[in-house]
Amino acid sequence: MTTLTAPRPRPLTALAKAEWLQFRRNKTLVYMATLFPVGIPLVIYFIARKDAEPTAAMAAITFELLALMALMFVQYYSVLSMVTTRRSEGVLKRLRTGEAADWQIQSAPAVPGVLVTLACTAVVSVAVYGSGAPAPVNPVLMVLALVGGIGCFSLLALATSAVTKNAEAAQITSLPVMTLAMVGLASIRNSLPDRLAALADWTPFAAVSDLVFLGASGKTAAAADSDAVLSFAGAVTESGRPFATLAIWTVLALALTRKSFRWDDRG
Repeated sequence: MTTLTAPRPRPLTALAKAEWLQFRRNKTLVYMATLFPVGIPLVIYFIARKDAEPTAAMAAITFELLALMALMFVQYYSVLSMVTTRRSEGVLKRLRTGEAADWQIQSAPAVPGVLVTLACTAVVSVAVYGSGAPAPVNPVLMVLALVGGIGCFSLLALATSAVTKNAEAAQITSLPVMTLAMVGLASIRNSLPDRLAALADWTPFAAVSDLVFLGASGKTAAAADSDAVLSFAGAVTESGRPFATLAIWTVLALALTRKSFRWDDRG
């Protein structure tokens, strides 16, 4: 008689489940991942609409802040912290002796952030559009901005881990990437001199910001005060440069990760 056995879960699935359990046990990461991406954007949104009807620009700014908080504190910082901790504990080195491929081991720490980001986006979307904000011009661009940003900043976290000795040091080594992301905020870029603003347009979060603005309001961040609103197709046409910028940074982060990622503190 043949005994049937249940198929073994794929390595990435098993690793992702383990990372999710570890993520939930880290109270600091859970606090940052829930309060910042939901609380800060919604507080600013409801303060802005207190004395005015909600507009597409308000929605765009809210989702830009959601993207910044989610990509920095949910995705980038959590991946950096978890990967560095796993390496210090010798977990990464041991995992390489098993069935999982290198890319699966590196991808698993990003899964909790993806799930939390999706949940935070759903909550903010219900609050913003349920309160009467105009419907987004092209929601597909908003989704792609988050997806592309998750991939790019997860890879930047893996690259940063090469120069991060431990989880405590991540508070310092993460500052350059976080500063670079802050420069990409529409409000900061629009206040810079022309030459600096042009450079800021090529930062990774600037690309995410422009895609969010195009999707939510039919305008780029630089043209937020303009009366001209692009159509669904027009927003797609205008999204070429932000997508190219995000792709360049993603490829750069991937190259840095492949070259410098460390599996062992002694290696």
